[in-house]
Formats: sequence, C-alpha cells, structure tokens
Amino acid sequence: MTSIRNSAKAIIIENHEILLSKVIACDKKSIMYILPGGGQDWGETLHEALKRECIEELGAEINIHNLALVREYIGENFFTTVGELHQIEYMFQCDLKTRPDINKATSDIAEEIGFEWVPISKLETFNFYPKALVNILQENENISSPVYLGKVE
Repeated sequence: MTSIRNSAKAIIIENHEILLSKVIACDKKSIMYILPGGGQDWGETLHEALKRECIEELGAEINIHNLALVREYIGENFFTTVGELHQIEYMFQCDLKTRPDINKATSDIAEEIGFEWVPISKLETFNFYPKALVNILQENENISSPVYLGKVE
C-alpha cells in the first residue's frame, strides 16, 4: 500500500529574487531548481519540518509567515522516477532569520548541491519546479491568500 507524504516548502523572496535549492535532476545530467524544504517527519508540525529542512538545505534559520500555496505532486505524472510518490506540498511565505551558509547545511542527500538566488523576472529560463509557480510569482511576489493549485507540474 502506498501513502501520501506531506512536504513543507519555503518561498523566500528578497529584492525581487527567490532563494532556491539546486538539485541534480533524475536524468543525472541536468540541474533543477526547487523551493527549499522537504518531507514532514512523524510527530513534526509543518512549521517544524520546514525550519529543519531549511537548516539542512540552506544552513539558514527562517521565519515562517502565511500559507501561500498548496499543490499535489503525483510522481507518475511528472519527471520523477518514483512513480508511486504522491506528495502534498504546503508552500509558506518565509523570510530569513540568518543568512544562508552552505557550510552550515547538514543535508547528506547527494542530489542536493547548493542554493541560488534567482531573479523572479527570469524564473522561466531556469529548470524550476513547480512550473505553475512562475506566473503566480511574476504577477505578485507577495501571495496574499492561500491557493490550492491541485495536480500541477
């Protein structure tokens, strides 16, 4: 039996740039850019998961604000090789409490190779996921109300 996994993601924007995690894509040849964050552990709140994941991936502490977006990621429909993955992603608007420092990052996942500030105006030129977020952010960097995106790439 497969299960649904919860994931908490951070939308961190400063000076019209968004802070993204850089990961090696499933093809092992290209780089993808994704929101920092990750899976919720048993007994952990979404906020606790997001704070932990940002320390692991960015080496930075964050302040969490409102829930901005929710999307469903179903692996068999998109780019992953994990066809049975069904994940609900909760994306929160956040800001940095401490500056990102890759030397303080503690993730041991080989695919996570760093982070980068990306201009929101150029986001569509990056291999960024979820792609549905590009237009939303370019229209309004400060997402003011929660939006359920459904099943989107």
